[in-house]
Amino acid sequence: MKSKRMFAIACCFLGVISGLSKVCAQQSGGGQPQTAPAPPALREVAVTAIPSVISAGVKWTQVWQTPGNNADGIVGTADGGLLLAQEDLNQVTKLDKNGQASVFLSGTHGGGSLAIDSQGRVMAVERMVPRTVAYLTPEHKILADTYQGKPVGDLGRLNDLMADKKGGAYFTVGGIYYANAGGKITRLDENLRTNGLMLSRDEKTLYVTNGMTIVAFDVQPDGTGTNQREFGKLEAGGNGDGMTIDSAGRIYVSSAPGVQVFNPDGHYLGVIPTPRPIISVAFSGPNKKTLYIVGAGARDSSGLEIKEGPQQTGRTIYKIPMQAQGFKGRAK
Repeated sequence: MKSKRMFAIACCFLGVISGLSKVCAQQSGGGQPQTAPAPPALREVAVTAIPSVISAGVKWTQVWQTPGNNADGIVGTADGGLLLAQEDLNQVTKLDKNGQASVFLSGTHGGGSLAIDSQGRVMAVERMVPRTVAYLTPEHKILADTYQGKPVGDLGRLNDLMADKKGGAYFTVGGIYYANAGGKITRLDENLRTNGLMLSRDEKTLYVTNGMTIVAFDVQPDGTGTNQREFGKLEAGGNGDGMTIDSAGRIYVSSAPGVQVFNPDGHYLGVIPTPRPIISVAFSGPNKKTLYIVGAGARDSSGLEIKEGPQQTGRTIYKIPMQAQGFKGRAK
């Protein structure tokens, strides 16, 4: 009896951290399987002004939505459109400047977060085993797949991605790593739990999220980073996720409350509240003066929250007009 009770307790703990709530309920003698957590509720928000960034009273417009965990790692395109990774569908989808969707690329090996390098090549972190950092266009080519002699996938599920002008790329998976043009991977951080990342306009500073803070590194000529330090705090709450940058060097961080904005010195400027918690953010649109976000959750045609896919929720993309202009020196 005691061992059965201990098994039930252990199962419930695993269910919380891995989403196995149904198995836990059955094994612990709890009767009917527990239902999945409710999707994030759609919320009304009022945008207040952030000088030179956004005007008061502007509205978010829904552009596109999908069931499941099928939109991440968005990046703007030169024609004002948007690329988004649909890991579960094994494809990259393109939204044009009018929000019309089409399949940009299929067979992406579970491509997650996207980047576009200085040569216009689309890159992705590939999340199917074997996990890699790879070019998707103009042909599939692996940039890096090993770290210290072991598969890079041993680090875990690769998260965010940022291409630099040296032919390499930064990626996150627990910590922050740099894959140089030859495919050699170096870890940069000390004891961070990273998610999103972004380079400054001159690529001399690397920013990464670390829970409720942003950490900065000085980028060295070989692409590695030194002088790890705290850059800013997410004063509106929540943990940081994806990031982007504007033409003035301001940093935009996606989080549960919305897009939190910082000046180049790390001073918190304010939050752009969003209809849903958000996981990714990018500038695009005409003259790169539209901000796009990926929100957690979506509604079906009857107005009910979607409960499908591995995350038991959907994804919705919104846009909003900005005073600020995205940085035109690279895709993101």
